[in-house]
Amino acid sequence: MPNNQTSIAVFVTGGTFDKEYDELSGTLFFKNSHVKEMLALGRSLVSTRVETLMMKDSLLMTDADRDLIATKCKFATEKNIVITHGTDTMENTARYLAPRVSNKTIIITGAMVPYKFDSSDGQFNLGSALAYAQLLPAGVYVAMNGRFFEWDNVRKNKKAGYFEERKKNRV
Repeated sequence: MPNNQTSIAVFVTGGTFDKEYDELSGTLFFKNSHVKEMLALGRSLVSTRVETLMMKDSLLMTDADRDLIATKCKFATEKNIVITHGTDTMENTARYLAPRVSNKTIIITGAMVPYKFDSSDGQFNLGSALAYAQLLPAGVYVAMNGRFFEWDNVRKNKKAGYFEERKKNRV
């Protein structure tokens, strides 16, 4: 592996990305993160340090959880960070982190479909997030659907099932 490569901290927080399916009850639940498996299957050569901070549905995430994420980002030795996160509130976490963490490139990503499902977008989104973490300047971004969005210009379009720029109020 090249020595001049950027090292990336990957912080796992849960979300659909890491959910498992219980065929008997028909419910989704958390067991272990799939991030290391995804990196191995993708044959990633990016230097990463993976740390699980929590395994939570993002709808249950609190400001205390976001504060933990911010603290981990601030004190990470890496300047480049990817956060796996549930899609329902990732834009809230992006807005929370932006004023609290500076001089780091933080990419928040997730999946609309769990990784363990054949139709998952998780692998694609994780790969995109790793690439953006190496290329974008310091700031907080959301990476979904092959695109990146600045922290203050993103929203989940729940009807269409993808992320897009927020509609700005026109004067």
